[in-house]
Amino acid sequence: MLLRLPTSVSEAQECLAEGAVPVGGATLVWATWQREGFPELAMSLRRLPQANVIGPETLGAAVLLGRIDGRVPDVLRFAAGTVGTGAVRRTATVGGNLVGSTLRCLLPAALVLGARATVLESDGVRETDLAEVVAKRPLLLSLRWSAPIACAYRKLPADAGGPPPLVVASALHAGDGAGCGVRVAVRDGYEVLAGAAVRSADPEETLGSLRATALGELPAAAWAVVRPQVLDLLARGR
Repeated sequence: MLLRLPTSVSEAQECLAEGAVPVGGATLVWATWQREGFPELAMSLRRLPQANVIGPETLGAAVLLGRIDGRVPDVLRFAAGTVGTGAVRRTATVGGNLVGSTLRCLLPAALVLGARATVLESDGVRETDLAEVVAKRPLLLSLRWSAPIACAYRKLPADAGGPPPLVVASALHAGDGAGCGVRVAVRDGYEVLAGAAVRSADPEETLGSLRATALGELPAAAWAVVRPQVLDLLARGR
């Protein structure tokens, strides 16, 4: 297998045109390749500057999960810190987790931040939403978002080999004249549900508005985690 390491977007575009298979840390595909055969040409973005940014409002797809620190919002930092073992986090990348993984541990956090994705295609770079990233799995370059006022994250413990643990992420954002907005995303099993509401003076009214979104489909056990997290988030955001 020949591994290409482009250092510019144009080089990465050429690799795509040549049929290179994008890889992150290869933590998810290595066993498959050993069993079914390695691709002739692969590409890693670990030397591409645009895919290695870390900041309060941006994160590159080639960033290792173990490198995600206090430069990003806590909801994203905590999400990355709960993925696998330390050895996995030293190898796995943001792009691999969001695009290649069925668990997509970073997805709830990215959703509540309102993140937008920059992707690379054969005809150039463009911006899209996370729904398209999950559905079509393009080559992810980076994420960007507006920094929240406050955010929260919780991942429940789970038995090894059992169903994926429940994940609840939330964030409070400044509004554009219509007041603050609350975003919540929950991973229940392999499904991720998200909803948003305008913050009300009455926290119960805000929770009621969230229940009127797709989050209303969640079972009572999930709401037992969502409710206190949102109430605490609203209190911290005063």
